[in-house]
This record gives sequence, structure tokens and C-alpha cells, in this order.
Amino acid sequence: MSLLRKRDSMFPTLPSFFNDFLTRDVNDWFSSNFSPTGTTLPAVNIKENDDEYIVELAAPGMSKKDFSIELENDVLTINSEKHDEVEDKDDQGNFYRKEFSYQSFQRCFRFPQEVVNAEKINATYKDGILKLVLPKVEEKKGKPRRHIEIH
Repeated sequence: MSLLRKRDSMFPTLPSFFNDFLTRDVNDWFSSNFSPTGTTLPAVNIKENDDEYIVELAAPGMSKKDFSIELENDVLTINSEKHDEVEDKDDQGNFYRKEFSYQSFQRCFRFPQEVVNAEKINATYKDGILKLVLPKVEEKKGKPRRHIEIH
């Protein structure tokens, strides 16, 4: 089962922008690259092979402790929050500069029903990329093609 939606071939001569306009869900237009707060969401790559799904999320400048990852009812949810504060004080302890920042996002992905083995999910964060490997449940994996002899 594929996570990617097939393109509508009803209008093959129109540019893909118009094809997307006609086939996208209404919610996709409002949540594709921006969160409800108007901040940019990190880019995500999702790959599928016979044994697993691989989710890669670009989130530079974060650390492992900034993420929370959950799988519930076939929905993978990735949350992140990061707080930074810088203070500069003079000799008397008065502030002459105080800066703070707050970043957060949430991305959710629905996987085909009961396909992911939640107990064996592996997550790593390296060089600004959060990588999750979601193994498929054994009985949901595709079985190899078998040639049947006619006797």
C-alpha cells in the first residue's frame, strides 16, 4: 500500500499546479508548509519499502530532547518545542540586552491501518535530520511473487 496519492490524469495537459489545485484536499492548502500559528513547518521525506517506512524530518538547530514522538491509532505525531534565552548584564546586574526565542511545531502522518509495528520504531537525530524507521508488521508485508506450475 502506498502513502502517495496518484495524480489525477483527467487533465494531462494542464500544469501540475492546476492539477494540484483540483485534486488537493482543502485542508492541505492551509497546512502544507505552515502551522496554524503561521510559522514554517519542517520539510519531511517519507519512503516506503517492503519492510518499513522511513520518515526524515529536517529540523536543524534542535536537539534530541526537543522532540516528542508518539504513534496512536495509526497516526504518527512529531512535536517539537525549543526555548532559548540570552541575557547580557552590566556590572551592576542591570540588563542591557535580553533576547529569547520560542520555536514549536507539530506534524502528523496517518499510516495504513495496523501496518506499523509500534514496538520496533527507531528514531535518531543527527546533523539536523530526525530519522524514524517504522518497521511493518510481519503479516502486513508484501509476500514475494510465487510462480505456480501447471501439472
